[in-house]
Amino acid sequence: MSADILTELRRHIRTVPDWPVPGVQFRDITPLLAEPAAFKLMIDALAARYEAMRPELIAGLEARGFIIGAALAYRLGVGFMPIRKKGKLPHECIEESYLLEYGSATVEAHVDALRPGQRVVLVDDLIASGGTMGAGARLLQRLGAELLECAAVIDLPALRGSQQLREAGLPVFALLEYALDE
Repeated sequence: MSADILTELRRHIRTVPDWPVPGVQFRDITPLLAEPAAFKLMIDALAARYEAMRPELIAGLEARGFIIGAALAYRLGVGFMPIRKKGKLPHECIEESYLLEYGSATVEAHVDALRPGQRVVLVDDLIASGGTMGAGARLLQRLGAELLECAAVIDLPALRGSQQLREAGLPVFALLEYALDE
């Protein structure tokens, strides 16, 4: 991917200091989503990566993973599967819990959200500790998906989430990386 594309995407990502807790530099993609040309550039960059892999389904993690994943699924002409926080889906679900920096959480998906063997890309906006992405990946694997890759717009490698995902045998890709102090 060209440096110009990455520079343009970075230009539309806002850093919010001390949110949600003091000391955290939150990487906010909402300005990128609000700018049509930048949003299209992001989706086109992800689509260029995944067209050759031929996924049959894009799974998106709540909430920003829904926005990115649904647009990517549309662009690729495949289905979209939401992975939601516990208690938000109306049909029979399976769930997967994980640890956060400041607690725990659970995600879930409908038991019939995919066909066993379907080729799936899992999408979110950011990989920090890797907890949400890891739980989503385990959930997809339990449903019988062939997980092609865990994809994000941003990776924060210093928090070791992407490293832990790779150590768990999961393929990981992010468009951009940020150091904690930039």
